[in-house]
Amino acid sequence: MRLNLHSLLFIFLSSVASQSVFADPIELETLIRNDEGKLAIAVGSSDPNISNLARRAFSLHGGIVVAEEAVDALFLVKIEPAGDSSVLLTLGSGQPYTEQLRRTVSGRDLQNAVLRACDIVVKATLQSEGFFAGRLAFVCKQNGFSELYTSDLLFTRISPLTADRALIAGPKWSPDGRSLLFTSYFKSGFPDIYRIDVDSRRKTPIATFKGLNSGGTFSPDGRQIAMSLSGTGNSEIYVSDSRGKNVRRLTTNKSLETSPSWSPDGRHLVYTSDAPGKPQLYEISSLGGPTRRIPTNISSYCSEPAWNPVDENLIAFTVAVHGGFQIALYDAKKGSSEILTRGPSSLEPTWLRDGRHLVFTQRKGSIIRLMLLDTKTKEVRALHAPSFGEASMATYVY
Repeated sequence: MRLNLHSLLFIFLSSVASQSVFADPIELETLIRNDEGKLAIAVGSSDPNISNLARRAFSLHGGIVVAEEAVDALFLVKIEPAGDSSVLLTLGSGQPYTEQLRRTVSGRDLQNAVLRACDIVVKATLQSEGFFAGRLAFVCKQNGFSELYTSDLLFTRISPLTADRALIAGPKWSPDGRSLLFTSYFKSGFPDIYRIDVDSRRKTPIATFKGLNSGGTFSPDGRQIAMSLSGTGNSEIYVSDSRGKNVRRLTTNKSLETSPSWSPDGRHLVYTSDAPGKPQLYEISSLGGPTRRIPTNISSYCSEPAWNPVDENLIAFTVAVHGGFQIALYDAKKGSSEILTRGPSSLEPTWLRDGRHLVFTQRKGSIIRLMLLDTKTKEVRALHAPSFGEASMATYVY
């Protein structure tokens, strides 16, 4: 007699029921048959707002498809309110239904708790980090003025951080999510790097040297800041402590070096240099020393590198192709690059914490907005409506 899919699932789940709940990730590779390898999940809750929120979150993940009926899903997720800022998460599957995980999840508020519960589901089933409960910071232009904003990924909790009416660029989160670095013409009228405390909105100058001060970005441990300074005549890469003190120069040449990005272990930096005549990617130790050109071999214009936080072999960046810009991915193991996006100009990539998804800026005519890209499936989803305003230069923290 041939067993159906649900019978096979029941046998599989029963075999692990005696083990500690999710002590090890569930192995799903042999269970996924159709839908391009996506995991089918059904969501249930006595609160329709919770179920709708969870569905919206899961639909952002390129490895998940949200099933309308439990019978069509490999796993059933139930999320019930358990307080003002907590929920009860249960996860199971099979017919009859077998519960495999039950946990109370807390957050900053109820919505954050729901999103954290969804992240736990991703970790338990897909064996990768969830990203739904993270936050974005970005530059948004509304009514002719650009300011710094923060938001959740669903764009339901949006908050302005600045009201300076000054040109602003390049926000980057601190690893603890308490502050941001950004470049602004605030006060002086010149491009300086500031640090802003998210709660108090207090701004502290980090780099106010002569010339262009830009590209400020924290090291993974938050103890150092890499930046691009042009006080010597052309932009070079520098590293300081977290307060902008004890500045050390890493590069010394006649070309322009910008957009530094840290390796996951904080030992190296990738940056953009026009030493070959047009922008290309280079690597240098965070302690200084010789530089190495990264052999992207995909375009005569490569810029805005973003080092993958999970896999040190992967670097996302912006390339110029066919009269526009697209997001590309360099893989050091393969020694090659591939273009991930197509169509409207796409630039300014930033990684989410799973090392699989990217947020980037899409420019389509007069519409400038933030998009989410799954680097495996190449699926792209808009994070907000065009009516929100011109959103760009995103940075992400969990």
